[in-house]
Amino acid sequence: MENSRAQFPFPYQPYNIQEEFMQALYSALDKGKVGIFESPTGTGKSLSLICGALSWLTDYEERKRQEAAALLQEGEAALSTNAAQSSAVSSSAELDWITDFVQKKAEHDLVSKLKEEELKRKKREERLEMIRNNVQLKYAVKRKSYEEDEAFKLLQLSKEEQVEATGDQEDEELIIAEYESDDESKIKSRFFGAEKDEDDELVEEHVTKIYYCSRTHSQLAQFVHEVQKSPFSKDISVVTLGSRQNLCINEEVRQLGSIQRINDRCMEMQKNKHEKHHHEEGVKRKRGPAKSVCPYNKASALQQMRDVVLGAVHDIEQLLKLGRETHSCPYYSTRLAIPPAQLVVLPYQMVLHEATRRAAGVQLKGQVLIIDEAHNLSDTLSCIHSAELSGAQLCCAHSQLSQYADRYKSRLKAKNLMYIKQILFVIEGLVRVLGGKVGQSPQSQTTQPGTEMLTINNFLFKAQIDNINLFKLQRYFEKSMISRKLGGFVEKYAGSGVTLHTHCNNKENRRTEGLNRYLQTLQSNQNPGTVPSADQQESVETEKVLSASPMMQVEGFFMALTNSNTDGRVVVHKQGSLSESSVKFLLLNPAVHFAQVLEECRAVIIAGGTMQPVSDFKQELLFSAGVGEERITEFSCGHVIPPENILPLVLCSGPSGQELEFTFQNRDTPRMMDETGRILSNICNVVPGGVVCFFPSYDYSKRIISHWEASGTLTRLANKKKIFQEPKKANQVEQVLNEFSRCIQRCSADCSGLTGALLFSVVGGKMSEGINFSDDLGRCVVMVGMPYPNIKSPELQEKMSYLDKHLPHSQGRSPGQALIENICMKAVNQSIGRAIRHRGDYSSVVLCDRRYSRPATLSKLPTWIKDRTTTHTTFGPAFAALRKFFLEKKQKKA
Repeated sequence: MENSRAQFPFPYQPYNIQEEFMQALYSALDKGKVGIFESPTGTGKSLSLICGALSWLTDYEERKRQEAAALLQEGEAALSTNAAQSSAVSSSAELDWITDFVQKKAEHDLVSKLKEEELKRKKREERLEMIRNNVQLKYAVKRKSYEEDEAFKLLQLSKEEQVEATGDQEDEELIIAEYESDDESKIKSRFFGAEKDEDDELVEEHVTKIYYCSRTHSQLAQFVHEVQKSPFSKDISVVTLGSRQNLCINEEVRQLGSIQRINDRCMEMQKNKHEKHHHEEGVKRKRGPAKSVCPYNKASALQQMRDVVLGAVHDIEQLLKLGRETHSCPYYSTRLAIPPAQLVVLPYQMVLHEATRRAAGVQLKGQVLIIDEAHNLSDTLSCIHSAELSGAQLCCAHSQLSQYADRYKSRLKAKNLMYIKQILFVIEGLVRVLGGKVGQSPQSQTTQPGTEMLTINNFLFKAQIDNINLFKLQRYFEKSMISRKLGGFVEKYAGSGVTLHTHCNNKENRRTEGLNRYLQTLQSNQNPGTVPSADQQESVETEKVLSASPMMQVEGFFMALTNSNTDGRVVVHKQGSLSESSVKFLLLNPAVHFAQVLEECRAVIIAGGTMQPVSDFKQELLFSAGVGEERITEFSCGHVIPPENILPLVLCSGPSGQELEFTFQNRDTPRMMDETGRILSNICNVVPGGVVCFFPSYDYSKRIISHWEASGTLTRLANKKKIFQEPKKANQVEQVLNEFSRCIQRCSADCSGLTGALLFSVVGGKMSEGINFSDDLGRCVVMVGMPYPNIKSPELQEKMSYLDKHLPHSQGRSPGQALIENICMKAVNQSIGRAIRHRGDYSSVVLCDRRYSRPATLSKLPTWIKDRTTTHTTFGPAFAALRKFFLEKKQKKA
């Protein structure tokens, strides 16, 4: 029997499409489906997800309570009936006493279990109710923290006054503990039992919950704010998860900067905390300086903060504020809050990457997962599970690990030394594949330029490491935490390796500046290669420089090599010198890592503003993961705006009759660039406010703007609208957007010669996703050409070849060809979706390329845009339609 709802709690009267969305979502969750939900930006998708999903969750919990109560009643009745029957049983039935005993025991066990579950549920609800209503309890932890203030300050003071001890004992925290293989651990736990952690008492049973994940922390924060505005904000327990970099409040750790170094220090402090606990129990501590522990990581404070977190809805900023007020770690408190929470908000990585999911305590079995902003889910999965290492990183890791092993060889157990030798051997093999040798400067070693694509097995043979068990090495990395140990070693003895035995100053910046300089010189001459966007490239390079040791990246690459031979490829990229060369693992089958998520979850909802084209998405990510057609459900709604509020046009030719086809061959010709300038000039004459123009790439943007500067076109455009360009640095985006917005507001207010502003952006750049050009900020979006990916990319060619081999052909085209078209149109859909952000908004979309008029291409546009798109073979009628559109809006406004 299908369960449904007539009405959904909502903060205001929902639109019809929102009600339809919530009904479809409720049904998908109830039936345990994999749902693909498309709802354009501006249609209230987040609120529809919240109210639809939480309505189902509350109904589901209520049904479970009623069913459990009915079962309990039946069980108790059966027990009493059996008791009456057994007292009146004849002696002839005594032979059936075993059957009777087994039946009674089963019934008794069922009743006991139901009673226990009901008791747990009541306790959980009573505690949450007490937290929400009792302000005194809610802030008890805050009061307690004030009492601990003095002790906290004394602890910090004592740390500052610690004198760094000399001799081998000071490096005790850097030594890898005695390693036990899985078999040895099983034997030990069988005979001696597993060790119990002091934090185990805080772990609870997981209730039925909804995991909501999105790409960025800003998107997650926006979602949490929508939850706070929803009717469920007072009744639902919500927890927001983040990385240590986002949630750490220990300034000593935060100032380390990079994610890897923050993680390393936090884990080291965690280990010191547990060692301190053992010492307090009477275990004798070795001589040496007191080890640093985190003052925010105390079991009682964590538990109290967890309760406060569950009592109200908090975003990341509020969690940080709460953590500072209560001297409790938000990172660990939120993880403790996962089991009893009903809604868990977290970034993609924590759900889609199994090791990260396991480390965070996220359990998907029988739960609901909502993946938002999922238009690039396949690419995201591939990216998360891919790995790349440069020759410079490999040489650096080998040098550091060799020096670590040499320094502590007398203190490391034989098994540790054996595994370290294996790691060094594998790294030597990887360097050998790149045409270099370890022990020499990577910059001075030349390699023959070229790119080679290998299967995993062929790569292992080529590197002569096929005899190494990478699965065992992977387990060793995880259990021994060698990457973190090595990071601490390098941080302590910073430098290029020459001054390792020199006594170092213990000030953080002094300790690390030598290593950072060394790593920077290794990276300075590297060619970034084909990277999707400049800000991603910038963050990757920054991370490389800040990383204390590249061993974490080495570990990631080793893990990638344990994928199935058919699911990935290794790209060997030689670029003249060893330091610039690289090995890259490319995941070709993201479905293999998504399959476990789909199998474990009760239901999975994949949502986005534009999910087209759905057929290829289903084929590559769902069918390939073993999901049957019967489990998949689709929902797509139109926009809330009236049809007359959007004007999408396909331009096949420009004002002078020049045919518009921005292929690689003819887009750089002067006549094509001049014609594009004339189109923009005409558009700026009739469109008020802001015009956003998207170019297919950064290179083309630079070339065409330079041409316009020389020809005077840019000056003519600047006479109508002030010109802005997408900045190269991500941290400058907000500043440019603010200036763009202020300029448009000034122009609409003072009626000077300018009619607004013109913003030049790039498809796939910083302003093509997640930026809102609502109202006057985006009255027209212009798309110059079609942003096809670089077909000559070896990675893309391999992906196309893989799809052609493993997926069926459709409508006379190969899956590889479909991939190229889909990458292009997904990027277009994201860019043109920046305008029209609410019901009263209006905008025009001008697609400048005759190839947009092809039926197969038009079909990949979002339905609400495709249904209203008109194609114009000549410029005159298109320009007339554009002018009429804005004249009508002006008259209506007046």
